[in-house]
Amino acid sequence: MKTYVHLNQLVTLEGALKKDGRRLVPADLSIIEDGAIVFDDERIVWTGKSSELPAEYQKNSIDMKGHVLTPEMVDSHTHIVFGGDRAQEYADRLNGVSYEEIAKRGGGILLTMTQTNKATTEELFNSACARIERLHSYGIGTIEIKSGYGLNFEKEYEVSLVIDRLKKKYQPKIQIFNTYLAAHDVPRTFSSSSQYLKEVVLPLLEKLAPMKVIDAVDIFHEKNYFTAEDTDLLFSRAKQLGIARKIHADELNDNDGAKLAVKHEALSADHLLKISASGIAALANSKTVATLLPGTAFFLGKPLAPARTILDGGAKVSIASDYNPGSCHCDNLLLIASIASAQMKLNQAELWTGITLNAAAALALPNQGALLPGMRPRFSIFKTESLSHITYNWGKNFAVTTL
Repeated sequence: MKTYVHLNQLVTLEGALKKDGRRLVPADLSIIEDGAIVFDDERIVWTGKSSELPAEYQKNSIDMKGHVLTPEMVDSHTHIVFGGDRAQEYADRLNGVSYEEIAKRGGGILLTMTQTNKATTEELFNSACARIERLHSYGIGTIEIKSGYGLNFEKEYEVSLVIDRLKKKYQPKIQIFNTYLAAHDVPRTFSSSSQYLKEVVLPLLEKLAPMKVIDAVDIFHEKNYFTAEDTDLLFSRAKQLGIARKIHADELNDNDGAKLAVKHEALSADHLLKISASGIAALANSKTVATLLPGTAFFLGKPLAPARTILDGGAKVSIASDYNPGSCHCDNLLLIASIASAQMKLNQAELWTGITLNAAAALALPNQGALLPGMRPRFSIFKTESLSHITYNWGKNFAVTTL
């Protein structure tokens, strides 16, 4: 049993939890000044003001004056297992070359596919370890990692096992959520998305499912990538196998991806730059989380997703980094969220719920994301005066990862 006392602020998110992470106001942060928290390895036992701490918990308490405690930050959308980089591609885009022209030259996802297939298992594992440890240094304790840069049966299988190995290496300090995204792009050796799905994606899913290594399946549902019919086929089989669903939706065009996500009871619909009013309404009347990835819009120079409309419509919204080699090579979730919140007109409760409570919901982790008795003791610690100072100081790292 551990007891922290005299926290400058204990950010419980009790109000946000009671509202299911929707229609939040700043008071839903439910901050306790001069807070205390009692916890063991499995659950939070007590929270409240330090002056009200029961005597039975006061022995060997740790003075945390000068620190802020929040629910654990969760990055619920990353692609951090990959080979090579696309630095030249980014420079080319700045210099006026279109993404379409870059793709014609063999760039984009297919370039990362080539680089990933050249990398050895150990190279992929070791580079991912370095990335995970850097994310953790920012105070992030749960990370979703997608496959999707192998784009053939053998390499996608290898990458899924690399992610499983990462999960085992870092648990319980860092939670890894393993998402199978072989349906990320269609290699040029296949004549159609349907052919690739039936010859690679579905057969590999059948192999991985009984191994219990993947936590969800994902698909890039966009024009010129994977169709609604592809998504129906993949998601129906995943449901039969008892595997959760996630979807890249409505990023490049409004393809009714959000509604497709709701139809299949997906954990989250991600991107949503082009989401329609009917898509927002569908999300608002579902448990599917709207995951916004503002770093990608910043990186590509695109307009942001209509966050205010999605929030006001009643959807549950999370924010993730989309850290990847091509469209958002930024791994600092808090930096992205802090900058984006000013642009998207998010209040503090929406910002912090988006990277904690609602992000946990996007990964089917219902017992974390708020600091209340009975919840799991997963939190982030910052050495600073207040929550406001964390989001005010863009890019400055206040996280404490060891005590």
